[in-house]
Amino acid sequence: MSTAENPANESDSPQRRSPGRPRVPFDRIVDTALRIVDEEGADALSMRTLAQRLDTGTATLYRAVANRGELVAHVIDRVFGEIEFAPELLGDAGDWRQACLIAGQATFDALSRHRGVAPLLIEQVPTGPHAMVHREQFLAMLLGGGFSHEVAARAYAAIARYVLGFAIQLHGQGAAVDPGNVSAFYRQLDPALFPATLAVADSLPGAMLEDEFAFGLQLIVDGLAGRRGGA
Repeated sequence: MSTAENPANESDSPQRRSPGRPRVPFDRIVDTALRIVDEEGADALSMRTLAQRLDTGTATLYRAVANRGELVAHVIDRVFGEIEFAPELLGDAGDWRQACLIAGQATFDALSRHRGVAPLLIEQVPTGPHAMVHREQFLAMLLGGGFSHEVAARAYAAIARYVLGFAIQLHGQGAAVDPGNVSAFYRQLDPALFPATLAVADSLPGAMLEDEFAFGLQLIVDGLAGRRGGA
């Protein structure tokens, strides 16, 4: 009898099939994916790389998530889960200005702790449970502060994009630029061509990116005050 005719040697025999690798806890999958992004950046996150980190196969991962996009969504939402934006942080007065500053700064701080995540937010709009709660609280706060539906939506989008823009600048940020070197460069400019730049040369590079973020966020919030109750 040939090998093909011998049931005992058939590779697809039920008795010979591998049961497959055991499932990996979902939280461990997401935590490891986030760790890859933290350590190596967003581009390093792939199903193959994640499987290698977990010492498993990609087929095992595909039992948990449909594709990389779904995995990215869970990674993003894991970071949104770190954002502390709750009513008790806003005080009894319900100050919408303070709420905007708290929410914007808290989101920026979370993305600062996970600098590789910001580029992932360009790939998709966050719609995970934590992100949805964050968005709902922010919009409710703006509506409660007297903003129209349209202005509240636009204000939320503007602040969210502002936060993301600064967070992306944090991504891959190496050694800080020496403000003294930048000032020295500006002071060498031709005063006839760049009088304004020379006038503020010592102030332009003086602030850290985090300080510039806080300053700009305050400007946005102050500017929103004139849009309350209007379109």
